[in-house]
Amino acid sequence: MTAGVNTIIYPVKDITRAKALFSALLEVEPYADEPYYVGFKTAGQDVGLDPNGHAKGMTGPVPYWTVTDIRSRLAALLDAGAELLQDVKDVGGGRLIAFVKDADGNLVGLLQDPA
Repeated sequence: MTAGVNTIIYPVKDITRAKALFSALLEVEPYADEPYYVGFKTAGQDVGLDPNGHAKGMTGPVPYWTVTDIRSRLAALLDAGAELLQDVKDVGGGRLIAFVKDADGNLVGLLQDPA
């Protein structure tokens, strides 16, 4: 089951400048502030900044669809012709993410929170 897009991750080159910009935009301070990731929560939305995103193949913001079974959804996307860019990975606390590229070059992320 897919519960919608609740997370979007932006690849950034300068995390300090990006953090300042998104703090001004969202009018909140980050809940996670690490050299490898800065995350904001506002209005039920999770907005992340990834300074390593470009190296992972992120060409722009990636919407992450919240799913209940990430492995089956990922398999379905691959069967439908998507190209794997990041296999399922635990990013902490049992939260799993993966992302693919569709035939048009659009990036699609999947996110599964721990049960």
